[in-house]
Amino acid sequence: MSSRPLWVPDQDQVSHTNLARFAAGVGIDIAASGGFERLHRWSVEDLSGFWSAVWNFCGVVASEQGSAVVVKAEHNADVRFFDGARLNFAENLLAGDDSEVALVFADESGVYTEVSRAELRGLVSRLAGAMRAQGVGPGDRVACWMPNVPEAYAVMLAAASIGAVFSSTSPDFGTAGVLDRFGQIEPVLLFAVDGYVYGGQRFDCQKRLAEIRAGLPTVAVTVVLNRLGLGERPPEGTVDFDAWIESHSTGSIQFEQLPFDHPLYVLYSSGTTGRPKCIVHRAGGILLKHLCEHQLHGDVRPGDRVFYFTTTGWMMWNWLASALASRAAAVAWDGNPAHPGPEVLFDLVDRAGVTLFGVSARYIYSMRKAGVFPRRSHRLSSLRTICSTGSPLAPEGFDYVYEEVKADVHLASISGGTDLCGCLVAGDPTGPVWSGEIQRPALGLDIEVLDGDGSTTGPGQFGELVCASPFPSQPLSFWGPGGDERYRAAYYERFKGRWHQGDYVCSTVHGGFVISGRSDATLNPGGVRIGTAEIYRLVDAMDEVVECVVVGQPMDGDTRVVLFVKLSDGVGLDDGLKASIRASIRAGATPRHVPAVICAVNDIPRTRSGKTVELAVRDAISGRPIANIEALANPEALDCFRNRPELAWPRIS
Repeated sequence: MSSRPLWVPDQDQVSHTNLARFAAGVGIDIAASGGFERLHRWSVEDLSGFWSAVWNFCGVVASEQGSAVVVKAEHNADVRFFDGARLNFAENLLAGDDSEVALVFADESGVYTEVSRAELRGLVSRLAGAMRAQGVGPGDRVACWMPNVPEAYAVMLAAASIGAVFSSTSPDFGTAGVLDRFGQIEPVLLFAVDGYVYGGQRFDCQKRLAEIRAGLPTVAVTVVLNRLGLGERPPEGTVDFDAWIESHSTGSIQFEQLPFDHPLYVLYSSGTTGRPKCIVHRAGGILLKHLCEHQLHGDVRPGDRVFYFTTTGWMMWNWLASALASRAAAVAWDGNPAHPGPEVLFDLVDRAGVTLFGVSARYIYSMRKAGVFPRRSHRLSSLRTICSTGSPLAPEGFDYVYEEVKADVHLASISGGTDLCGCLVAGDPTGPVWSGEIQRPALGLDIEVLDGDGSTTGPGQFGELVCASPFPSQPLSFWGPGGDERYRAAYYERFKGRWHQGDYVCSTVHGGFVISGRSDATLNPGGVRIGTAEIYRLVDAMDEVVECVVVGQPMDGDTRVVLFVKLSDGVGLDDGLKASIRASIRAGATPRHVPAVICAVNDIPRTRSGKTVELAVRDAISGRPIANIEALANPEALDCFRNRPELAWPRIS
């Protein structure tokens, strides 16, 4: 690991950050030695003082703030924030001057448009009027099966203005995947699309929509957005989006004032190990957590342009939408992020003036391997922050950003999850960026790394990522019967009331973190725990390999490491390449990391948010059924892993 940081903000950069201003307001000089550590320590020792300061600094719009910022309880899951507060999530996102840009939308066909706050409020007011006329009220569920288009944001905001509970997923989900999610929450309204475009191909959604409607008997009205013009009339039994709001004129929006804990969203676990869990998120908690992450960790300012490549089926869509609450514009992309060319998202950075550019680690690796060098071809003058999430970003990804994208940029590798719709560990715009490290624990969250016995580990020692303090965006519950019990079992049982995230991680001497994969995918050859990311970073750096997945195969009471590689065009997996892969892993890690078996495959299975699905691969090679095939973007890839003769014990190849 490098002995010098890749980036250090200068004094002027630090002084202009929101984080420096916030810290100064509570009496801490963030630029002084140990400044962030003191701020973080205060933020977890005085939860009431910290979250109250965030509320005031970020300008939360509320009719009442309430009398108690933190209501303590015996169990962290029962702690409540801002008891007695009354607010509306949509009102906070829609505040601002009429002329300010609220949304920037672009797609792979070349469409580019900017939507002002006045225009967005106008569409939201018409949608809210139509919803109210339909009888939708607080607590009713509104489901959205649409791409990442402005109308999806407007539907969410209209639902939130009323107090309805919003839930979305992307149109690339098949019928079973949609019903596995929406079927559990029994929506009263369904917003859908006639079709979408991805990678230059048109996909007709009308057949699946008919099947979905048949499986959602609680839906009173299905509203269809005509994106592709697949028919003169909407499908039978549905109503056209424009026609549905036609009789409702633009006007002021009635924002229902609701408790801090009023349900806002239902998000879904990936569902790769069973039926997706329906995670209910509270409005005030999501608002406050996202304001903290955007303004303090991401340095988002009024007038900024915030981009994250996401679909409506990933929590980063909800995170992106919240940028509006910081008086920034949310920049939305619909389509393939590398079509019509791999540089298309960097074109968008220049055209839209993007200030925060968010992508997955997998995207960064793909740009590196595609030979995309934006610093040579693009201005990127507006760009201050690059965020990476979805999977751990390896040092090679950090190096690529600073060498080939932009040298003077804050690269924030961040990590959290759908579970909290936010980050547990995050960026620090006032501190140095070290290769391969997530910079800091999130403010207000008491992050620990514990071993299997619950003891705190030291820097460089891997263990479980845990949060010992309650925080505002803890879910309310899981939807459905027994939801509270299932929720507590999922996050609080392992470590006696502390939030257990399920990531295998170590702290660093710089005050940051390195995540080495999911705990449930950790390899265990000879009883030694190995994080999968330790192998990925070495194999992904090889030009011969496009991507890979590594799993543990139980055999005779032990586990052997099995590596599957998708190779570059024209490359074959011969003995020489196998030896080269093993040598790279042995030199960069340890002999324990070296795979016993290496196999070539045509594709690697992943979720619809781009995450590699190690558990599904492990089940496939073991002959076990895959619990929820609809959760995968490319389920056909699993065929490459079944019945492999190379995996018969004890052959080593």
